[in-house]
Amino acid sequence: MLALACPIILANLTQPILGAVDTAVAGHLPDPAYLGGVAAGGLFFSFVFWGFGFLRMGTTGLVAQAYGARDGAALRATLARALMLATVIGLGVLAVQMPLIHGALGLIGGSDTLQHHARAYSHARIWAAPFALCNYVVLGYLLGCQRVRLGLLIQLFINAVNIAAVLLYVYVFDWSIAGIGAATATADACGFMLGAALLWRLRPHGLAPLRWAVVADAHELKRLVALNRDIFIRTLCLVASFGWFAHAGARQGDVILAANALLLNFQTFMAYALDGFAHAAEALVGAAIGTRDRHAFRRAVRVTMIWGAVGALCFSLVYASAGAWIIACLTDQRTVHDAAVRYLPWAVALPLVSVWGFLLDGVFIGATSTRDLMHSMALSFAAFMVAALALAGPFGNDGLWAALLLFMAARGVTLARVFPRIEASRLA
Repeated sequence: MLALACPIILANLTQPILGAVDTAVAGHLPDPAYLGGVAAGGLFFSFVFWGFGFLRMGTTGLVAQAYGARDGAALRATLARALMLATVIGLGVLAVQMPLIHGALGLIGGSDTLQHHARAYSHARIWAAPFALCNYVVLGYLLGCQRVRLGLLIQLFINAVNIAAVLLYVYVFDWSIAGIGAATATADACGFMLGAALLWRLRPHGLAPLRWAVVADAHELKRLVALNRDIFIRTLCLVASFGWFAHAGARQGDVILAANALLLNFQTFMAYALDGFAHAAEALVGAAIGTRDRHAFRRAVRVTMIWGAVGALCFSLVYASAGAWIIACLTDQRTVHDAAVRYLPWAVALPLVSVWGFLLDGVFIGATSTRDLMHSMALSFAAFMVAALALAGPFGNDGLWAALLLFMAARGVTLARVFPRIEASRLA
């Protein structure tokens, strides 16, 4: 577990660095609306890219089971289908980018100045959509094959390119907010080129040439679509929850929107780190199911929960002791800083509440029990919306954070209730 999880944790922690670099650069521009624009634009890409996160999760589950069964042909065909799907979706996003950007940002809200900056960021970044979505497939394949160090290499490379590009585009070319979006797009494109080269070196040898009839096999395509549909609906509920959180915050002003965005960076860092154990569970649970090893399945789940709980406690302690200092590093806007410190206790509590949902996600994805994931997230989203509508009015931003805490708790509880089904159905 640790041999898999530690490189994955390091790789995952590089993901929010993309957002944190964008946030830090925008946070030191002269108006809070710059930071709010990047926050709103980043949330839009959570809808677009994170919404298609099934490309990573579905690929990992299917590849892990094929890897456990030592089926090289299935590994290759699964990768080809997933890359084909990611490319089609990415080109579709580009085709509808204008109404997509304007519609999504309009729903998020904010001042006219903030909306202007958010559109500039989004129009620059969206051109990398096919590359960003194919990167999900590449990472999912590497995780499923337990090639986690290569996944770390790609993520480190993407972040290095992003940091260099954002400094070049913003401070040398003076592209402002558009430069921040263009830098992330450049990093995604370069990351895919590296990933494609690594996949070519890892290709199975000694197999017959891949035929279109195998890639387009009706049964396998139906299975892939069913898995991705369930994960997509699950992710849509997740993104919609954060979207409503941002929308409700924006209704309280640009300062609250920016402060909440800063604090969500805390949650994002924690989620990406602890998802390292969840991703390791995906690979190990999938391999255990592929080989029908009940003991390996139980061991993977047990160790995942132990290390995840320890990690969540560490994050809460760090945020409680150094949270104000982290906020000061992310922005020098005094009003945003003070508001973020005011609501910091909610960010301190989130790791301990949300970790269980993250870890069980990994178990269910490895077992390809995506229907249960979808139902769990739908129930949690309903609980969040009821709480947000009931609490945000009388309690303001505190009520909004309380609703988010309830949402994270509901994810863990609903998945735990149906967990016994996995062993009974997948290892019978």
